[in-house]
Amino acid sequence: MELDGRVAVVTGGTRGVGAGIARAFLAAGADVVVCARRPPDVPVASAGRTARFVPVDLRDADAVGDFFAGTGRRYGRLDVLVNNAGGTPYRLLGEGGAQRHARVLELNLLAPLTASLAAYELLRAARGCVVMVGSVSGTRPSPGTAAYGAAKAGLESLARSMAVEWAPEVRVNTLVLGMVRTELSHLHYGDETGVAAVGRTVPLGRLAEPDEIGDAAVFLASARAAYVSGASLLVHGGGERPAFLDAATANEEISDGS
Repeated sequence: MELDGRVAVVTGGTRGVGAGIARAFLAAGADVVVCARRPPDVPVASAGRTARFVPVDLRDADAVGDFFAGTGRRYGRLDVLVNNAGGTPYRLLGEGGAQRHARVLELNLLAPLTASLAAYELLRAARGCVVMVGSVSGTRPSPGTAAYGAAKAGLESLARSMAVEWAPEVRVNTLVLGMVRTELSHLHYGDETGVAAVGRTVPLGRLAEPDEIGDAAVFLASARAAYVSGASLLVHGGGERPAFLDAATANEEISDGS
């Protein structure tokens, strides 16, 4: 398999997108370590293999350093770091105060930086790679999740700078994700009817599945992407249909057949 003998860490790899990424790496032959504050409800497994879980608060720099030191001692190497952990509640800028928004920035931007720095020497020794998990929220207005969007924009910029500073030993790329169907989709889109309706706004007609995100991450970590660094790979089903196209009246006569 593509990643036989490789070791991968997936932060926030216990559920949702992170679990999908972890399963894809397991299926590709890698030894996978997932970390989060809480253990998964069920072990993350694929192809008869199971990811190892280690509890870590990624906002605690000392704990993160200890985690990567322990990973190095246990496996003797680290080939891939997937900075997936993140997220945000819906909160308008005027609600909650600056400190609450700062915590969103801490989790979605500073924590990936902390993890990457802690993992650097292991990755450099293995000539490995970092995969940042970004979002289309970092490339467009994100009302209700403005701090999250700002963090994801910063994460993409960070990855490009890292790719230059850490070359040629460590490659760094970003997956820029659109909407993904997870166990928490109902919190954002409502019931199955709502999820389906939201999916229809995507050119490909549906939300992504976590394992599809995993396949893209495995590609960026594999030898097939050996010359890909500093790149942003859009995994968003074609993006969003521009609203003005549905609002415009210029082509009504043509569409009416008159």
